[in-house]
Amino acid sequence: MTSRATIRLDDTLDTDEVVALYSANAWSSAHKPVELMQALRHSHTLATARIGDRLVGLANAISDGHLVVYFPHLLVHPELQGQGIGRQLMQAMLERYGRFHQLMLTADGEAQGFYERLGFSRAGRTMPMWIYAGQDH
Repeated sequence: MTSRATIRLDDTLDTDEVVALYSANAWSSAHKPVELMQALRHSHTLATARIGDRLVGLANAISDGHLVVYFPHLLVHPELQGQGIGRQLMQAMLERYGRFHQLMLTADGEAQGFYERLGFSRAGRTMPMWIYAGQDH
């Protein structure tokens, strides 16, 4: 099924709609709305997906602007997953960063197949490592 979402790279966000999206996906960062909004607003790129005025998805990128980009967040409202919105968001990011030397993300659980279909693969013999304050993984 194809979505009817509009993807924008120049959107403005309201804290309540962002927290609602993160909460719907059970992401722990929803419990830190001030920090979450600061993080999103200071992203190198922030892509949003809307159906009408409703925020239904978003993706962000952290980058040095030349060689390396990291995609920390990609969320689509659970009611609308599987309709191509996540793919549209990542395609917008790949249009902007596809020529970079290194594109990185961390795929969790079921998301691995989604990212593999977009061309991502395991990074050699690397192992993801973190110090994480959340409880949702």
